[in-house]
Amino acid sequence: MAANCWSHWEQGWWRGVVLGFNAAVSAMLGGGIAMASALAYAWRALRPSGRAVADAKKAFNAQVAGEGYKFAVTLLLFALVFKTYAQLAALPLFLTYVATIVVYWMALLRQQ
Repeated sequence: MAANCWSHWEQGWWRGVVLGFNAAVSAMLGGGIAMASALAYAWRALRPSGRAVADAKKAFNAQVAGEGYKFAVTLLLFALVFKTYAQLAALPLFLTYVATIVVYWMALLRQQ
């Protein structure tokens, strides 16, 4: 009986370590997706210089294109993660993604 209890405890402990690792990696990937999409936006939307900065329509079009890049990179990276990482923990992935986006908005609100 005692050996059976020890075996269950050992299995539970090992599952906790593995789940903890997979949850941590999933959370890291969620934050990384948010950061990569923000970098894609910044790369495309903030790239114009010279006349594009002075012309409001060109600046607006650059912002719209940046949002498109951000959306495409987000979809691509989520698809890549779901396809390649078999031990994915979806809840930490999405919670960290959302938390990273919320931090961007809070930083923006704090500046105003």
